[in-house]
Amino acid sequence: MLIPKRVKHRKQQRGREKGNAQRGNTVAFGEYGLMCLEPHWLTNRQIEAARIALNRYIKRGGKLWIRIFPDKPFSKKPLETRMGKGKPGPEYWVAVVRPGTVLFELSGVEPAAAEEAMRLAGSKLPVKTRFVLRAETE
Repeated sequence: MLIPKRVKHRKQQRGREKGNAQRGNTVAFGEYGLMCLEPHWLTNRQIEAARIALNRYIKRGGKLWIRIFPDKPFSKKPLETRMGKGKPGPEYWVAVVRPGTVLFELSGVEPAAAEEAMRLAGSKLPVKTRFVLRAETE
């Protein structure tokens, strides 16, 4: 599971989901990428599920890069709790993704295998995704 070792502040404000990705929107390391098309918060469990689906399909044949990291704490009050008494502690961690963010990159495999692996990984995520090539994003 992806989780930060230590953070400066234990609790964080929610922020906004407005706008497109300004950085992390090109395929920088591999040949193929999985690009996000919607703004969303991806949890560490969702990222891990997509990573496992990718690795299972390519049978660890190529090199895989995970371009996002869940560094935002998500806190949630228990059900049927009265209002007030402050903000609760972190429940889990999320990665903020905006449209255009490259989530995963892959190299060292055939293009058809990479596309199918990315399709399987995208089906594990709660956002619309698109398979991209390095030449398209540069």
